[in-house]
Amino acid sequence: SLSAGLDLPGRFLFAILTLMTLIANLVFIEEAVYIYRKIPSSKRSIIIWINAAAPVIATTSCIGMWIPRSTMFTDFTAAVFFATVIHKFLMMMIKECGGQKLLLRRFENSHFKISTGPCCCCCLCLPRVRITRQTLFWLKLGTFQFAFLRPVFMFLSTVLWTNGNYTLYNLSPRGAAVWINCFVGVLTILALWPVGIMFQQVRTLLICKKIIPKFALYQFILILNHLQAAIINILAMQRIIPCAPPLSSSARGAYMTQQLLIMEMFLITLISRVVYRRRYDDLEPPECTAEEAGDNKQTS
Repeated sequence: SLSAGLDLPGRFLFAILTLMTLIANLVFIEEAVYIYRKIPSSKRSIIIWINAAAPVIATTSCIGMWIPRSTMFTDFTAAVFFATVIHKFLMMMIKECGGQKLLLRRFENSHFKISTGPCCCCCLCLPRVRITRQTLFWLKLGTFQFAFLRPVFMFLSTVLWTNGNYTLYNLSPRGAAVWINCFVGVLTILALWPVGIMFQQVRTLLICKKIIPKFALYQFILILNHLQAAIINILAMQRIIPCAPPLSSSARGAYMTQQLLIMEMFLITLISRVVYRRRYDDLEPPECTAEEAGDNKQTS
């Protein structure tokens, strides 16, 4: 078994990381109860979904650390969950502006700046796009396609893996992994673009709702869960991370990724609790207090 092959420092490390995962889940459960009690039902599920990203990734990493053969499934579970979180984050920004109708009313004479990352941050000559119901639909479709297609590609990868046709570290053109990863990479970029466009538009309006630290936490989870894991996998494939029998280079790289993610997601869970811990029912941006005075009185 895995625990039998560990020395005393290794067992201590595994115990500490497992405890971190447990604490992260307990903090999330406490925060979910608070959100359920204090936040209006229109925003409740979206904010719980976003807060769940770090604990879910920590849990899947912990399971993959203890049961190495489950790494393929735990990584896919975390990836599919975070694909949904990307769509939920876009919807949260729209909800925080008062919903789609109120957002369109506030920005009826404004334009989206589409020359933003990760697609077009260098294309400063791109024209601004008028904010209409149709452009909002395309932004939401951009994130929804990823939440829908990522599970499809993950299911396809799992089927090919069980049949022996998908090997994560086989990047030859004849292998399925390189093509599936390229498609998923393109879909990821297309999903992150609408979130960046919307954030650039509403960050000033929602500064009183801490949208900047919320966006920063979302970006940290994205970078650590995708970019960090990809870098460690590349280092493992190039044998820069040496093997340590009975672990191969790729197995050691997977262990490093999982252990780092547990510690990082533990910290992000604690920070998220501070950032999202506030009353939402009568907090509105100063720009819209006058036009929503009647609604606020009814709510209170």
